[in-house]
Amino acid sequence: MENLELACFQLISSVGMAKSAFIEAVQEAKKGNFDQANAKIEEGDQAFVQGHGAHAGLIQQEAAGNSVTVTMLLMHAEDQLMSAETIKVMALELIENYKRIQTIEEKIK
Repeated sequence: MENLELACFQLISSVGMAKSAFIEAVQEAKKGNFDQANAKIEEGDQAFVQGHGAHAGLIQQEAAGNSVTVTMLLMHAEDQLMSAETIKVMALELIENYKRIQTIEEKIK
């Protein structure tokens, strides 16, 4: 497998795991399990860092003067990276909202 393809598959796999963990974090927060939600965010962050490492390698290759051929696979990998970042931001916002809802519900009781 070519270097570019390998990097793309590493990126897609890692950020895919990150996205799944971020979504699971929201599901845990919805149930009021905020410690587990935080653990899932951390798990997602670790997977995201692995994917970002593959991405950084491609950027370093390009910066060193070795051009990277843009392929559909690379575009897909880039798209997955950006969507993982977006999902994390949204997950953090949703978790905070679930915390607020729980606080309000506790005050009402």
